[in-house]
Amino acid sequence: MLLARLANKFTVLRSLKGRLLLGLSCALLLLAALVLGMAWQVGKNMLYETNMEHLRYETNLLADEITHQVDQRFQALERLNQLLATNEDVDALDATLSQNDALLSWFEGIVISDSQGRIIADWPRVEGRRGLETASLEYFKMLQGTRQPYVSEPFVGRASNMPLVLVGVPRKNSEGEFIGFIGGVVSLDAGGLFGRLAKVRLGELGFAAVATSSGKILYHPNKALINAPIPNLVGNPLLELALDGWQGDGVETLIDGRLSLQSYAQIWPASWVVGLFLPVEQAEFPLIGFIHRLWWIWVVLAILMMPFLWWLLARILTPLNQLESQIGEVGRGRRDHVSLATTMQELQQVAVTFNRVEDERQQLVGNLQEREAFLDSVLNASPQGMFVANFGGNITYMNPALLEILGISSGTPMAAWLKQIHADDLDGAEDMWRHSLKSGSDFVRQLRFIRSDRETLWLDVHARVVMLSQGGHSLGLVGVVKDITERRQQEALQRWEAEHDPLTGLLNRRGFERRLEEAFADFQKTSTPSALLMFDLDHFKPINDEGGHALGDEMLRRIAQVVAWEVRRSDHVARQGGDEFAVLLPSCTISQAEKIAESLRQSVSEIAVNQEGKEYTVTLSIGVTRFDENDESFDDALARADAASYEAKGLGRDSVVLRVPAEDSAPLF
Repeated sequence: MLLARLANKFTVLRSLKGRLLLGLSCALLLLAALVLGMAWQVGKNMLYETNMEHLRYETNLLADEITHQVDQRFQALERLNQLLATNEDVDALDATLSQNDALLSWFEGIVISDSQGRIIADWPRVEGRRGLETASLEYFKMLQGTRQPYVSEPFVGRASNMPLVLVGVPRKNSEGEFIGFIGGVVSLDAGGLFGRLAKVRLGELGFAAVATSSGKILYHPNKALINAPIPNLVGNPLLELALDGWQGDGVETLIDGRLSLQSYAQIWPASWVVGLFLPVEQAEFPLIGFIHRLWWIWVVLAILMMPFLWWLLARILTPLNQLESQIGEVGRGRRDHVSLATTMQELQQVAVTFNRVEDERQQLVGNLQEREAFLDSVLNASPQGMFVANFGGNITYMNPALLEILGISSGTPMAAWLKQIHADDLDGAEDMWRHSLKSGSDFVRQLRFIRSDRETLWLDVHARVVMLSQGGHSLGLVGVVKDITERRQQEALQRWEAEHDPLTGLLNRRGFERRLEEAFADFQKTSTPSALLMFDLDHFKPINDEGGHALGDEMLRRIAQVVAWEVRRSDHVARQGGDEFAVLLPSCTISQAEKIAESLRQSVSEIAVNQEGKEYTVTLSIGVTRFDENDESFDDALARADAASYEAKGLGRDSVVLRVPAEDSAPLF
């Protein structure tokens, strides 16, 4: 059932109405995506501007609040400094501090140092704090050097083990000399210094933070980060600028990599920076919900509109369905023309064009039938084999003459008789056939065809592209096939007779020299070694004189058989003329050639012919050489082998003489 429903849906999409509906749906989807995209972009810009304005306002309020808190603490310490004046008596200092117990609402403790940085008084009293040396600490050096109120870098209290800062003012005598400082210890975990920050509400993910200009965190919702350096400072260029004194806002990444809206303001009295951070996902959350609602509204509207669009398209396409029906009737012969009752100009033009094309088609069909009948008569009556092929490469027609030549029936599949083409000719013919189909050039090929009765035919095939006179379009190929088996056999016989000795069947001088030339060319190209033997028959003249030429011819035939048997199948044996013979040994070293020559000498010496009770034998005087790099042609090697043969004859016959350039050789036997 599921497959049937899916098939039905795809059938609907294959119709024009289904495709128009799909197109309209896609257009609506694209329009909705465009509208939603624009709404998203505009809404995001508005949200960013609104949230950034809010962050900027809140940041300035926080900066002013913390600045006021710091200034109040500076002022309270200045008033205490005026009460103490230049008094350095410890008891008097303790008494004054105890009388100003209200300062403890702003500070966790008050300390007073002398000019050397040693704590001489504190309130409330903390064990170990009095007598503490601060001369090496950064806040003492700053107060001593600048003699201006100063807020220290955060540090961990020795007694409380809490993150603290020291708000300090310098003490001076009447001459303006530095005599110590009064410092108020402020806890970063408690107290009212950052109380306003804890009340800031920026959604679930937004937060506020304070850091020193040196990059240490003073306040953060994550308590573990307080008094720690700001991690991944390089990843936030806005924060780097803020630590250098810049005030402003922008969009950058947080420590955890999230993109956020950020605003920064300076707390100048303390050299601090306050920042507000609102992650982009928090800022965009209302907009995302709005876009989702718009999307579902569009989906519901689109679903509700589908039936109406389907009905509307059906009404619009009714004339087109009528046109389809009438065209089908024309194709089945029930109508001559189409006739539509519609005001749609496009469909009327289609109907007029179809009627004109149908009239032309009927005329062409009549002409085509006449031409097909004429062509069938010509092809069937032709004594030559002929065929027709389309441009798919398939032969669609063979005339009776061609079927008779090939020995196949008209119903034989093309794949079956193609296998009867000789294996050595099939690949080349197929490549040439594909080239002709692709380029439109003539197909000209001679190939062998093996009939079902195992007779091998040589066929000459010539096919030409048929072109239309108008437009230059091609219809296919028409080919002529000739049986040239007898001609090829005659040519092969003539070639064999031209290069072979009729008496022995060996190569003659012409055939031997052609193979010498080929071997010498291979030697020059690839340095392939080849050896050459030349010999004539010793004591052959008495056979001709006493036994007659018939006996001499019999001896020559026997010698030819023995020599051909003793050499390798790749070697070439020739009768140069009379009783002179030569053997070409391709890819053969001189040492191998010597062994073959000795084998020939031994085998021929065992041949005998008899006439009238008398036995006749011959021996060989063999000259052996090889091709040499200094040879200008194979004639040089022939001359050396011939000279070596004469030398063997001069040494008493029945011997083998090796002659190679730059060395003399003695007879082997």
